[in-house]
Amino acid sequence: RVDPVLFRLSYDYVGDLAETVALIWPEDGGDDLPLDEVIRLLAGTGPVEAGKALTTLCNRLGPSERLALIKLATGGMRVGVSARLVRTALAQMAAGQDGRTLDRIEELWFGLEPPYRDLFDWLEGGPAPEVDLALAFRPVMLANPLDEARLDAMTPSAYVAEFKWDGIRIQATAMNGERRLYTRTGDDISASFPDVIDSMTWSGTVDGELLVVRGDEVAPFADLQKRLGRKRVGKKTVADSPAHLRLYDLLHDGETDMRARPLEDRRTALRDWLAGNAPPRTDFSDEVVFSDWEELQALRAEARAAGQEGLMLKRRDAPYTGGRPMGPWFKWKRDPLAADCVLVYAQRGHGKRSSFYSDFTFAAWRQGEIGPELVPVGKAYSGFTDQELARLDKWVRANTVERYGPVRAVTPEVVLEVAFDAVQHSPRHKSGIAMRFPRIKRIRWDKPAAEADRLETLVGLIDG
Repeated sequence: RVDPVLFRLSYDYVGDLAETVALIWPEDGGDDLPLDEVIRLLAGTGPVEAGKALTTLCNRLGPSERLALIKLATGGMRVGVSARLVRTALAQMAAGQDGRTLDRIEELWFGLEPPYRDLFDWLEGGPAPEVDLALAFRPVMLANPLDEARLDAMTPSAYVAEFKWDGIRIQATAMNGERRLYTRTGDDISASFPDVIDSMTWSGTVDGELLVVRGDEVAPFADLQKRLGRKRVGKKTVADSPAHLRLYDLLHDGETDMRARPLEDRRTALRDWLAGNAPPRTDFSDEVVFSDWEELQALRAEARAAGQEGLMLKRRDAPYTGGRPMGPWFKWKRDPLAADCVLVYAQRGHGKRSSFYSDFTFAAWRQGEIGPELVPVGKAYSGFTDQELARLDKWVRANTVERYGPVRAVTPEVVLEVAFDAVQHSPRHKSGIAMRFPRIKRIRWDKPAAEADRLETLVGLIDG
């Protein structure tokens, strides 16, 4: 139905196959086709007749409906909605009914399975789901980035300051002889850290940071990363990268729920809890003592040299509330590092960016066998405006020198100023390093590529 060259050019421009088909389809029926009719038709159609059925349906539909149909029929239909937003909507739906709050819904959520029929029945007035919450994941309390302009309106004595440790946020819970270790999103990572699980001989639920600690020194995040995601961890890995819990909150003392109490009371109880249980490879995240914001600013400036991510500020009178409420907790991260790197590869993005080259690989200079050469050091797809993206996309298309599947190699001319949180050794990368959370700070159209940073400079930024 469509000229193949025209289709190829259109697909290259649009970037998504289903969207290209939906837009270029020659018929435009515009019928109001009920979803249940489509599902019944597809469910009752064998593989041989499926193409004819889809053709008939596409003839009846407009472009937007065709896109939804093709995504649905090919299993590519997905909507980017966070699980918390779904739970928030359910809480709003049940507003006014006793006990059907967001916090309660979030706790029950992790004890139920799709399609959550018991949960929906309860939200519509039925009996509460029967869920054993002894080892359930409790929704974590999250911090907001600190806008330093807010400090003038904040009273220093009203806040507890702690160092922000460079590990991963965890929730550890033990009850009736069973133990679980969860990430901040509720993923069970118990199997990756058997040494931590073995040490949890206590009863309760605590909140803290999972680190690798050797002696008294917190190891770089890269050491912890070696253990994340592993279903089995050998004795050598455990010995080389021993896991450690640094705790800063007590959610349950045994079966006693502490979350409604002020932070200061919970921290006092946590100290007593640690003293009473004496768990190995577990300690307390001490308070950073300060008298005013200037003094705390000076301590924050030393965070990178100390191997910390920055500071946390928490109101002393705040209860523990799941989600990210504005006001009780702030994270005051250390200033990012920056380097000038050369754009070398580009790839199209996803979703609304599928038509643009928006994923950029950048490189630094090093001395090669026959002279200076560029070696990739990172990849970023954020930090630029829509106008800057449009200009970069146009430049990439005009300056492509090679193609590797969906990736385009470009003339090494554009310099990107890249901001990142840290650099770490990485044997998996050709450069030998990896950046943490790189993002494009600005595009240096004015700077010659030959003046971009060298690999040695980035290696010198590795903590420690």
